Amino acid sequence: MTEPEPPERGSGGPRQSWGEPGLMVGKRAREPSVRARQLTPPAPDMTRRQRHGGRLRALAAALIAIAATAGAAALTPSAARSAGLGQLDSELSQTQAREGSLSASLAALQSEISSLTQQIVLVQQREALVQAALAADETRLASARVAVRRERARAALLRARLARAQRILAGQLVSSYESPRPTLVSVILDARGFDQLLEQVQFLGDAEHEQRTLILLTEGAKRAAIAATRQLTALEDHDRLVTAQTVTEAAALAGMNSLLGSREAALADARAAQETALAAARARGAELEQAIAKVEAEQAAAARAAALEEQSAYAGGTALEASAGWAIPYAIVLCESGGQNLPPNGAGASGYYQIIPSTWRLFGGSGPAAYLAPKADQDAVASRIWDGGAGASNWVCAAIVGFR
Repeated sequence: MTEPEPPERGSGGPRQSWGEPGLMVGKRAREPSVRARQLTPPAPDMTRRQRHGGRLRALAAALIAIAATAGAAALTPSAARSAGLGQLDSELSQTQAREGSLSASLAALQSEISSLTQQIVLVQQREALVQAALAADETRLASARVAVRRERARAALLRARLARAQRILAGQLVSSYESPRPTLVSVILDARGFDQLLEQVQFLGDAEHEQRTLILLTEGAKRAAIAATRQLTALEDHDRLVTAQTVTEAAALAGMNSLLGSREAALADARAAQETALAAARARGAELEQAIAKVEAEQAAAARAAALEEQSAYAGGTALEASAGWAIPYAIVLCESGGQNLPPNGAGASGYYQIIPSTWRLFGGSGPAAYLAPKADQDAVASRIWDGGAGASNWVCAAIVGFR
């Protein structure tokens, strides 16, 4: 028990900070938790020492049982008792190291997933551009095919017209060869007049010129149609090649996107598994910390009981029962002094309530130390420190036996 600050007016009572368990230690004096053996008082006779030693051994066993059942621990009591504190510390260190490793691995996985996500976005953007280019190429290819069909139909029509003109011209040539070639005399004789003669000569010339012109035009159109057909066919072949390349690129991008997506899903699964393992490691670490705290509490209770038993061999007072009237709960008194008016230990704490001299004077105690005052005075000082339970935290044993 440490030296509390002076009580403030209107406050709920003194607030004290703790030193080692079971000791009221001043601000300037902090001693080990094991109560030092007091050598100044005269040693009691062996009969009294044996009687009090047996009683304190029973008290120590009760305190160990209370400490073993007071805290909530993740491990069973038997497992906590069997596991050594060093073994639990080692396992806790391993668990914490695994937590750090898992945390670093999770950070690396998260970074890789972020990188893959960026790559997937870029591939998807490229795939969208390629799909748009593919759609444009397919549109151009369809237009080229329509134009090729149109030019081919036009070329076929011109071929038909050329063939017909050639047949007419051939017929005329055959007819001119088979018929006797008209002479000037025969034309004049056959003509009914000069006007008719002129008309016949002009008609024959016009017909021949018209046929030749038709043949020339038809041949020119045919050549133009053939050239247009060849050009459109080449354009169609080019568009088909470009479309095929675009389809191949789009398929490659889709495959790449699928692979990246699969990789991202695998990394996400690995991250989830490691997060589960990290949560399990943290839960196990919490269990180990609770188990260590419980073992330490049991060890502290055992040490306190041993100290009480050791002090009983040199104590000059008689242990008082619960009916003696106490200012604080009797369980705390048993834990602190065993119900005896103990002399000062190494830290100076003494009396039934183990109060150090500075605290004794601060709360109105008379005399240099608590154990030198009557029990009634010690009860009055302890009552002021207890303050209706608000000052329970000033005794370490209060927490051990269940008072907070």
